[in-house]
Amino acid sequence: MDNKTLREQDLKHIFHPCSQMKDYELIDLIPIKSAKGVYLYDYDGNKYLDCISSWWVNLFGHCNEYLNDILMKQSGILEHTIFAGFTHKPAIDLATRLVNLTPDNLQKVFFADNGSSAVEIALKMSFQYHKNNNKVKKYFVSLDNSYHGETIGALSVSDLGLYKEVYQEILIETLHAKSPALVDEDEAINDMERLFKENAGNISAVIIEPLVQCAGSMKMYKPSYLKKLRALCDKYDVFIIADEVAVGFGRTGSMFAFTKADIEVDFLCLSKGITGGYLPLSVVLFSDDIYNSFYCDYNEGKSFLDSHSYTGNTLACAIANGVLDIFENENILEENNKKIALMEELGKKFKNIKNVKETRQSGMIFVIELNEVKVSKRINLYIFQEALKKEIFIRPLTNNIYFMPPYTITKEEIKYVFDSVHKIIENIPDDYFTPTPKTSHNV
Repeated sequence: MDNKTLREQDLKHIFHPCSQMKDYELIDLIPIKSAKGVYLYDYDGNKYLDCISSWWVNLFGHCNEYLNDILMKQSGILEHTIFAGFTHKPAIDLATRLVNLTPDNLQKVFFADNGSSAVEIALKMSFQYHKNNNKVKKYFVSLDNSYHGETIGALSVSDLGLYKEVYQEILIETLHAKSPALVDEDEAINDMERLFKENAGNISAVIIEPLVQCAGSMKMYKPSYLKKLRALCDKYDVFIIADEVAVGFGRTGSMFAFTKADIEVDFLCLSKGITGGYLPLSVVLFSDDIYNSFYCDYNEGKSFLDSHSYTGNTLACAIANGVLDIFENENILEENNKKIALMEELGKKFKNIKNVKETRQSGMIFVIELNEVKVSKRINLYIFQEALKKEIFIRPLTNNIYFMPPYTITKEEIKYVFDSVHKIIENIPDDYFTPTPKTSHNV
């Protein structure tokens, strides 16, 4: 079997995500045969260094031997069971460990199977908490340039037109505040308070992506905003939902991004890296107080009714425990600090390239934003294809080239990627760009 044959078979029947399928008339769809470590291998013998962790999920390399062994062992014992009225040790262990890893107020865990579902659960639970206490708070607030998923509720609180504009007529009404990643921090927090005052008593929760708005071109902001937001939410009786689906589990340098602000949040949504890229799983953590608002006799009607067929999947929970084992046993965060410093040092050379507008970094996420691109130019496709020629898999967000690799990447591999991307940017034809002033925004 070769790439061409599989590509033809695929395009007969499969609609791929985040794709304009007509683009595959211009670029080749790549069938992947196998993977190991940071590399993906196709059917024609080519390899690609996975610089984006296969959509930000793979933490410890593909086909990790330790995680493979856990998966094989667990599949021979129990693969899955209904999670209503039943439980199992992998879920119990995982919930206990997550509670121990997070601030003291987060004592309860609700399981689901993907990031959008986790966001939906947090939104519904925050609304119903107030309703169970005889208050109807119908609004949620999110930040400009935010992304929280593509189910209806998650899309409603997002602010990327590319994903939501076509569905505008069926989305729930939400409020949006200025983002500290786009404007001055005080301007952003003042705008948030304006919304709180104008809608006093009607806001259930604010949902944020702590420190990095990932799908929003990897825009970044400082932890100090979160501290101010916490004080504001306390003042106006509004919950904070921390959507750490993308930035959790070490991406920003700490286990969870919001803890850099030394605050507590009311709901914490986790997914992606929780299973190291092996299986779908998500969780929402919240407080005993929130949990108790749903605790009642059956006929009182205050129960939280949200269910997924694969809630608490045993295989996924077992793998997630394996991921936490690796964090504990291999000092991952400490080792990552060395790679973070290397990325920061290597990234300095991009600032002197004519068509680079800005570089940004938050932990193990490094971004190179290019100057404004002419509408007629598909620069993301150009960079994607040029990188493949150098055995590198990157997927730019428009004119933002970002690097979010598995934590197992070596220093030599980091250097190779940065050197290769540097050459690619230097060789982009000038007629792609509308020049703009240089800035810097390392966080």
